[in-house]
Amino acid sequence: MTELSREEKQRYSRHILLPEVGLAGQKKLKQASAIVIGAGGLGSPVSLYLAAAGVGRLALVDFDQVDLSNLQRQVLYNVDDVGKSKAEVARAKLQKLNPEIEVQAHGVRLSESNIMDLLSQYDIVIDGSDNFTTRYLVNDACVILKKPNVHGSIYRFEGQVSVFSAQGGPCYRCLFPVPPPAEAIPNCAEGGVLGVLAGLIGSLQATEAIKLIIGQGESLIGKLLVYNALEMQFQKLAIKRKPNCPVCGDNPTITKAIEQVVSCASDEQTVRKAGTISGEAVSASSGTAGGAKGEQCMEITAKELAKRLREQAEIVLLDVRNPDEVAISKIAGSVHIPLPELPQRLNELSKESEMVVYCKSGVRSLRAIQFMQQAGFKHLSNLRGGIIAWANEIDPSLALY
Repeated sequence: MTELSREEKQRYSRHILLPEVGLAGQKKLKQASAIVIGAGGLGSPVSLYLAAAGVGRLALVDFDQVDLSNLQRQVLYNVDDVGKSKAEVARAKLQKLNPEIEVQAHGVRLSESNIMDLLSQYDIVIDGSDNFTTRYLVNDACVILKKPNVHGSIYRFEGQVSVFSAQGGPCYRCLFPVPPPAEAIPNCAEGGVLGVLAGLIGSLQATEAIKLIIGQGESLIGKLLVYNALEMQFQKLAIKRKPNCPVCGDNPTITKAIEQVVSCASDEQTVRKAGTISGEAVSASSGTAGGAKGEQCMEITAKELAKRLREQAEIVLLDVRNPDEVAISKIAGSVHIPLPELPQRLNELSKESEMVVYCKSGVRSLRAIQFMQQAGFKHLSNLRGGIIAWANEIDPSLALY
């Protein structure tokens, strides 16, 4: 077994003093390897604590760049890191935190073409991803590779933690057999999340990973820990492995890790790629999108809209975002009716008016248009890219979120 240097014994002395860890347990940590999927809200505390704990080889997978809106919860980064690669910034900072370990950065998008090779190189997988496509892909790969999957997820004020695909326990599909339809998924970018929640759930994930490595304590294998921050309440729910599970069951039908396109409804491009929004077909053309009952709704770009407004065209701007989003940024002169209130407030709008509908990125506004077309509205256009496009192309003073 790998020996610890004098400096390592001093660094990890508070671990070594614990009978459950001791010198033997610290050596296990040094010999272990872990890969963290996502260097964001969950990946930040997970990687910080695993690096500090002395996990010998630590890897991070994230193809994204640091954004100002990340800093509310992604504690690995600061304002100087905005615009830089998350994986590379995280690697450098973790290496400074603990030069005794090896930190690797994979600045790639995890996909079916690379996941098996990446995950096979490490002992434990910690999933801090924020989308269902990656969660199912990671789960299936972990089952096939027989790797423990320390899962965590957060939304608004609630978080969940479990350990899947380990020691004959259940996998993620035993709990959620198939991904939910795109329109039923809580909007990850627009729904919001309490920043400190990421720190708590990520720390729990790191705890579970360390316990697995040193072989101590009671694991969350076969259990789902649910936390509600508003009520300061934990619940532990039992999960059983399902013999008919399509990936870890007795007769698996999923034998390869394959991406299933599932989208948070804030990502218009992904939804377009998937081909449907709320069950309605989406046109592949750039100028139109499928509307209700086969109708087409026109799209208008931010630059085209700005030009028409400068020409003093009589256009009603309809903002269907939530009130909290409008408080962050809005297009001047807009009428605000949140999408859930639209059916009850259609009488506030004229069916004869030319109207441009917008949301954050163009997805909810498309759903609004589909509904309004069914109600007899004819002169509707969808602002392509939503207020994000407007801020990027027309009014950079607007805050992005």
